[in-house]
Amino acid sequence: MDREKENKTFLLFLLVTGILFLILILLDIYTGSTRISFREVTQALFHPEAGNSQYATILYRFRLPRTFTAILAGIALSVSGLLMQTTFRNPLAGPFVLGISAGASLGVAILVLGFSSLFVFGAGTLLASSSIALAAILGAVGVLLLIMAVSLRVRDIMTILILGIMFGSAVTAVVAILQYFSTETMLKVFIVWTMGSLANVTGIQIRLLIALVAAGLLLTTFLAKDLNLLLLGEEYAQSAGMRIRHTRLLIFLTTGILAGSVTAFCGPIGFVGIVVPHIVRVTLQTSNIRKVFPATILAGASLLLLSDILSHLPGRQGVLPINSVTAILGIPVIIWMILQRRKLSSLM
Repeated sequence: MDREKENKTFLLFLLVTGILFLILILLDIYTGSTRISFREVTQALFHPEAGNSQYATILYRFRLPRTFTAILAGIALSVSGLLMQTTFRNPLAGPFVLGISAGASLGVAILVLGFSSLFVFGAGTLLASSSIALAAILGAVGVLLLIMAVSLRVRDIMTILILGIMFGSAVTAVVAILQYFSTETMLKVFIVWTMGSLANVTGIQIRLLIALVAAGLLLTTFLAKDLNLLLLGEEYAQSAGMRIRHTRLLIFLTTGILAGSVTAFCGPIGFVGIVVPHIVRVTLQTSNIRKVFPATILAGASLLLLSDILSHLPGRQGVLPINSVTAILGIPVIIWMILQRRKLSSLM
């Protein structure tokens, strides 16, 4: 694809995805387990003092925070997937497949199941929220460091991916052991957390999530040039003056911050990190990080907003686990990716 056509495709993608993003925000606000008419939602949004106070409470305490969380989680998971796919030059790499989400889950499991008093007496406090985020990030980075250590000895990308899956399985086994020895109350809390939810994030947690996602995006922007060099191969990157180990460490830290923070507050959400970056690359027909990165941000936020909308069955009180919805949407795309692997490998 020539440069002019590539730029036009990029701008058109941003325009269409941007419009879709705004529409999905409105739909996510207007839909929920409680039926509220369009007029009542609009009145609660712009004139809360003149409308039904109950509807205003639902909107400001539940729906708007949930929508904002979906946007942040979609961005963080998609960008972390982009970082992993670029580093390993494989479209199937992602935080869920490589065991990064499992590592974050282990960090949270150790904290929740091992130090239950922290959550019994102050689950919504800044200390508890910061502790959860830190534990998840450390768990995610720990798995990434294991993968990095293996990648220094093993050059085959598929072998590294398989080992990542094995690390994730081993970590999941450790989490199962922790669950076995935990109390019934904390076990229930942890099981509900593993299902994934965008609705249980508190105001303090949202502010912390904003800071962590912003830090991850800033680091990714800083790494854009190095990521483009990695796409050309490590030997080329080294000849261009890039310090491979230093850059990998920064990439893994950034991925740990993005994937770990979302896992900490929303639970393990799969498939978003694999699907979104790949759809963006296929649509734009380029792997240029300077274009794929902003497009991935918009597409990731849109996908998780759509997933959140689908998780709320209109007219019913129940809400589907967000992880189930992303799996239903993501698995067909991943199957297609595997079937089209030869054609798609040219974009990595």
